[in-house]
Amino acid sequence: MESETAVKLTLLKQSSLAPDRDYEDLDDVEGEHEDGDVSEIDPGLKLMYLANEGDLDGIKELLDSGADVNFRDIDHRTALHVAACQGLDDVAQLLLEYGAQVDPEDRWGSTPLADAIHYKNHDVIKLLEKHGAKHLMAPMHVRNAREVPEYEIDPRELDFTNSVEITKGTYRIASWRGTQVAVKTFGEGFSDEDKVEAFRAELALLQKIRHPNVVQFLGAVTQSSPMMIVTEYLPKGDLREFLKKKGALKPATALRFAMDIARGMNYLHEHKPEAIIHRDLEPSNILRDDSGHLKVADFGVSKLLKVTSRVKEDRPLTYEDTSCRYMAPEVFRNEEYGTKVDVFSFALILQEMIEGCPPFHSKKDEDVPKYYAAKERPPFRASMKLYAHGLKELIEVCWSDNPTNRPTFKQIIPRLDAIYNSFGRRRRWKVMRPLKCFQSLDWKKDGSSLGRDSSRSEGSI
Repeated sequence: MESETAVKLTLLKQSSLAPDRDYEDLDDVEGEHEDGDVSEIDPGLKLMYLANEGDLDGIKELLDSGADVNFRDIDHRTALHVAACQGLDDVAQLLLEYGAQVDPEDRWGSTPLADAIHYKNHDVIKLLEKHGAKHLMAPMHVRNAREVPEYEIDPRELDFTNSVEITKGTYRIASWRGTQVAVKTFGEGFSDEDKVEAFRAELALLQKIRHPNVVQFLGAVTQSSPMMIVTEYLPKGDLREFLKKKGALKPATALRFAMDIARGMNYLHEHKPEAIIHRDLEPSNILRDDSGHLKVADFGVSKLLKVTSRVKEDRPLTYEDTSCRYMAPEVFRNEEYGTKVDVFSFALILQEMIEGCPPFHSKKDEDVPKYYAAKERPPFRASMKLYAHGLKELIEVCWSDNPTNRPTFKQIIPRLDAIYNSFGRRRRWKVMRPLKCFQSLDWKKDGSSLGRDSSRSEGSI
């Protein structure tokens, strides 16, 4: 008899649109015995197992005994899905001969044909197409070839071999024409108009953005499913992971990072004719490039609005939409807001880089916005020397409860630059020789040397 572990299909390839996970469709198999006897398990589940194993004789025997060829498991997947994923065209042919539906959709909207295309099982693709299987149409599909966007990428050019999740799991690494890229896949809820519109909005934003401190948009897959957004891949990871590893940063480093963020955000806010509000500015949405500079990323909840306008949500932003630990109080209170919500978030990030820990790190995520709404702010625990030259004052005005009191990023950039230069003055001129070296010098009134020793102290920046 087959063992229980074999029945669980641990090697079964999953749906092409499913999030990565261990496939455990058969964890709740009924009729299993302690000795591992699977002879009395549900016929439908057994059919999927036999399809996975490519056991043609077993499949015939089971179907002849009355098993449902269109049985669906807890993820609404059928034996034909399994055969398509595994590339077993003979199994797929047999299932179709017994009346298998050619286009059943699983819980993620994937069909056997979509799975076969994803796993590049060309013989199965031809077989399913011969039996009338239809290619899934992406919500943004156009019927006229001349209307296909210039940025369109052929999904067959994206290689996800050895792919891993990055940036909170929303993006995956892929290889595109020999270059590593980050790919955000839109796989679920083709009937969910809100998600389709969110994809459209993010894509529309990314097309408008070109700046050294903003992650570069490379292209998208919109004419087939799953739809995808492709951006540059930054292998050094995000600011959240960097801060976890490094802890509190030196003021010069924190200020340099802050200027990168501010320049990227100023570009977004100064965008014409409509400003771009990020709305989810937090360390895990800020990435580091090869040179150590920062780039603003992830525009999934961003908004366009007239520069002088304000917006109010039809529904409050949820904690799934955005990171509440960096949320401005006016957003939490579901009031009208503008670009200054990003300035509030920026202040918290700047302080976090000096303190070495997230704002109100000892509080639960969902409780933090309540403190902001009550006009409480994270305490300054680090030495005031690290907040010298107006840095503390800049942070405080940026997280002001009244948005109109917060400066714009256009105003923040020169203040950051001045503070950075003030911190750097102490290091700018370093005495290379003892001061007594100058005692033998005679000086003109204009400060030039007349003395015997012309060895003047040099400094270095």
